[in-house]
Formats: sequence, C-alpha cells, structure tokens
Amino acid sequence: MSTGQKTVSIFLTVISALLVLILGLCLDWPLWVWPTAMAVLLAALAVAVSAAARTRRRDPFPPGTVPDQPVPSVERREVYVDRISLPSQLADYDFLFSATVRWCPADPSADGALINAGALAMDAVIERARVVTSCREPFRSSLVQHELSGALGVMELTPGGHIRVMALEVVLILPEEDQQRLHRLAAIRKSEELWEHERNYERNKREYLGGDVLRNTGSAVVWWLAKNDDHVEKAVKDIGLLARLTSAANNEEVAEPFRHLVPEAFPPFTLPEPESAAFGEPFAGAAPSSPSQEDPVEPTLAEAFTDFVRRRGGTPGDKECLLVAEQVAMAIEGWDEDTAHEIRRRFTGQPAAAGASPNGSDPASPSFEP
Repeated sequence: MSTGQKTVSIFLTVISALLVLILGLCLDWPLWVWPTAMAVLLAALAVAVSAAARTRRRDPFPPGTVPDQPVPSVERREVYVDRISLPSQLADYDFLFSATVRWCPADPSADGALINAGALAMDAVIERARVVTSCREPFRSSLVQHELSGALGVMELTPGGHIRVMALEVVLILPEEDQQRLHRLAAIRKSEELWEHERNYERNKREYLGGDVLRNTGSAVVWWLAKNDDHVEKAVKDIGLLARLTSAANNEEVAEPFRHLVPEAFPPFTLPEPESAAFGEPFAGAAPSSPSQEDPVEPTLAEAFTDFVRRRGGTPGDKECLLVAEQVAMAIEGWDEDTAHEIRRRFTGQPAAAGASPNGSDPASPSFEP
C-alpha cells in the first residue's frame, strides 16, 4: 500500500469513528451498542482495503496513471509541377497540366534516404492524370479539370507502395493556338451541318414539287385546290398557267387537252421568203441557191391559218377565234378532212364531229362557245 493510500485509509477511519461517536451521543445509545458499532466500522474498513488491494493486483497501471506515448509525426512534402503535356482523345491536341503534388511516406519508420520520394510522387500523379485525359476530348478542358481534381484529390499508394500521393490546385488548359483551331473547326462543322440540312430540305422540296405536284396538269390543279380550297373559280382560270408550269417542269410540250388554254402552246412559224418567183406561177416557193441547198419545208394549211389568226391579233381560245376556226373547218371539211380536224384541234383542243355545228344550228349562223 502506498503512502497516499495509507493516508486516505487513516483519514476515512477517523471520520467514520467520529460519525459513530456523534450518532451514539445524539441517540443516547446503550453501552452494549458502542462496541458493536466499532466492530462494524472496522469490518467495513477491512473489506474496503481488501477490495482495493485486489484491484491493484489485477490492473497495476490503471487509466490515467501512465502518460501517453508521443505519436511520431507524419512527414508531408510538396512539389509543384507546371505545364506538363498530357494527351487528349484527339491526336496533336495535348492538355497542359499544372498542380501541387503532395506525398507522405507509407511507413514512417522506413529509411527515406533509399528512395527519391519526390520523383515517385510526380510520376504517380502524372500517370493518374494521363489515364483521365487520354479518353477526354479537348473541347471542354475546364470540365476535365474539375474531373481531374476529384480523381487526384485522394491519397493513394504508389505502385511500389513506398509513399502516398495526391495533387492539389489542379489546373488543366489548352494552348491558345489549339483553342482557336478547335473554335474554327466547331464553326465549320456547324455551318456544314446547317448547309447539309438546307440542301436536304431543298432536295426534298424539289422531289415533292417535281415528282408529285407538277407530275401533270391534273396533279398541279389538285395541289392548287388543296392550298386554296375557297377559290375554285380562280383555279379554273389558272388551269392554263398550271399547264404551262407543268410542261416547263417536265421539259415537254403542253398536254393536248389544255393547249387551247395556253396561247403560247402553238409554235409560231414564218412563211419562207421567196428569192425568185416567175410571173403567173402559182404558189411559187423559194428557189434553191445551189443544188446542195435543201428545199424549205412548206407549212400546212392549218399552220398557215393559225399564223394568219395570230397575225390578226387573235389567240386560240378566244370566242371569235373559235367561231372563225369552226367556220373555216366546216368550209374545207369536204375538201380536206384532216386539215379541218387539225384546225379544230389547234383552236378547241379536240376536233369536232365532221359536218356538225358546235351548237347544232346551221353553219351559216353559228354561235360557237369554247
């Protein structure tokens, strides 16, 4: 028992005896109670001392009696790397990597003089950064920088297990020249994509108009009505215009059922200028200037009549022209039925029945309506 413990035991014994004495005097104990109380007090003191002795034998150094041993400090060192080239997903477009590399020994008790910890730390950080940047496009270097900061922000063992290493203050940029090239490439790519969409739109529109709308005059009229379903009368008036548009789109002549609605559908012709004509020789044509020159093609009667009407200011489809053409066709039908049918076809679109007036009356006083 130590000196302190002995002092505490004596002090507790004296205090207990005084308490028993005070209680006995206050309560006026009989004489036989005094020895009994003293015996109980001594027994309690003996039990307490015995329990303390057993506790000391079980734990000779109780908590708080032994001072804490000093913890060896962990060595941390830093090195700064600046503008290290790291590959990107695109060839010839490298990132520039800068960061503060921090490391500490994996085993503080190991001899650090046997390794170059700074070189190992830089190599480990650069390798970890290269793994990230090599599969990233250089267009968004700022986004890759934040990703790289998270990947390098954890202390990890080097492959050799000598040190733990991490990186702080990570900066990842592209050279200014490469950044300008990427901006130009992006602008060209956007313009090319826009042009491609515009070209496809134009091609689809041409195919729609040429292959569907302007396939023939009927489809053009149906398309016009679908666009302007409240203007039927105007659609009827514009059939000739649609017929011309359809023929131009298909690079062919106006369809025969609609020629009477298109004055320009009848090709103009000119009579050949006679170079020499003998007096009294009927229908004298131009004589060839040499045996090798071809004879001019003589126009048909229907072509001559059409040119005559055109020269007089008439157009196929006019009521007066239709009336005159029908009268002429009926007049010459007995002599030349083919010419009469051709005249009717040119001015009405379809030949009329031979010998019949368009209104069923006498030919001398027709009232022909187109």
